[in-house]
Amino acid sequence: MSQKAIMLYRHPLSGHSHRVELMLSLLGLPTELIDVDLMKGAHKTPEFLALNRFGQVPVIDDDGVVLADSNAILIYLAEKYDNDQWLPSDPLARAKVQRWLSVAAGQINSGPAAARLITVFGAGYNAVDVIGRSHGLLKVMEEELGQSQFLAGDQPTIADVAAYTYVAHAPEGNVSLSDYPNVRAWLARVEALPRFVGMQRTAVGLQHA
Repeated sequence: MSQKAIMLYRHPLSGHSHRVELMLSLLGLPTELIDVDLMKGAHKTPEFLALNRFGQVPVIDDDGVVLADSNAILIYLAEKYDNDQWLPSDPLARAKVQRWLSVAAGQINSGPAAARLITVFGAGYNAVDVIGRSHGLLKVMEEELGQSQFLAGDQPTIADVAAYTYVAHAPEGNVSLSDYPNVRAWLARVEALPRFVGMQRTAVGLQHA
């Protein structure tokens, strides 16, 4: 019996949505992409709020299982469809993954993601503050990626999926990656994974192509 397509409600420029799209692709799962027009407030309609009361993308519908929050979805997909690679069962390895999921929801969200929201979506954050936070994060990542191939060790996990998109697109928010060779090498390793799919780039900030 063939796997029914998992419906992914997303916005094509949402890094949170891309995390889930990337994970679905890496796992080889059939996916139906459903674009939610954030500019027109589609995420605040009663129909969408019935899927996610917080009115945010992404949301998946996996044959009637409706789940929101990108990191929660990554955990669900890895637990249901993977064989221990993307979310290890070993307690220490799993804790290392969880640490980076927390970073994705914390420092990445308030750093590179927020910087990009200024240039792509016109958000009213203080650019100096969020760019400064971004470089603080990148310095830590640079050091840690000098010790391992991927964030939680030498094998890719959902930690890398959660962190990849906003770091890869940091230049769109005027956050340069030029001083972080280990980070750039890590991005290249993620992009070399089988079935990798990227997110559409926007010609803003330092990203002119």
